[in-house]
Amino acid sequence: MTQNSPKQLSLPVYLPDDETFQSYYPAVGNDELIQKLQATAEGSLSSSMYLFGPVKSGRTHLMHAACAHANELDRRTLYIPLGIHASISPALFEGVESLQLICIDDIDAIAGHPIWEEALFHLYNRVVEQPDCRLIVSGSSSPTEAGFALPDLISRMQWGLIYQLQPMADEEKLVALQRRAAMRGLQLSDEVGRFLLTRMARDLRTLFDVLDKLDKASMVHQRKLTIPFIKEMLRL
Repeated sequence: MTQNSPKQLSLPVYLPDDETFQSYYPAVGNDELIQKLQATAEGSLSSSMYLFGPVKSGRTHLMHAACAHANELDRRTLYIPLGIHASISPALFEGVESLQLICIDDIDAIAGHPIWEEALFHLYNRVVEQPDCRLIVSGSSSPTEAGFALPDLISRMQWGLIYQLQPMADEEKLVALQRRAAMRGLQLSDEVGRFLLTRMARDLRTLFDVLDKLDKASMVHQRKLTIPFIKEMLRL
């Protein structure tokens, strides 16, 4: 449902510019997943891929990254976040197999909705018939555990590659935070980074948002990122 280049359909949601493979910090155990995701976006692997992991685990970042990577290769792409399925129609799937990459996020949001499940089932069938089209879907659970009612759809989801996104350990999140801070010209000590990890939600999206807020505050107040300053700014 997203466009960020003329190579995509005109739809009302846009891909963020900063969510690419280069800006993604992979947890240990996710290297192969990312390699396969890139290859699928390039059109060099099987017709479909199913990626699953918990909410705020980085799934959406990777979906955006796959589209961005395909766009760089001049491949026409479409990103559809099914978390907003109530405001769109399954008719959106019609004809999209003419594109080179379709990324459908939060696939389990339509689990148990017969019309949506049937539309997705037919999309899988059409994609298989198109030699240059690739379909990447993501959800919070595996195909058999996501609550889908249509057996044939579950079967289609299992045709392609299936990968589980491994969570990041706290030390990996600390390194990711420090790299993000360094990109902004900030110095984030181990002590300050661990303080954020213990006092804030532990998903990287929330942590990065907090870091962005602290970056702006540090420029306004001309202060370094210390624990007292963070407590003052975040009212902890």
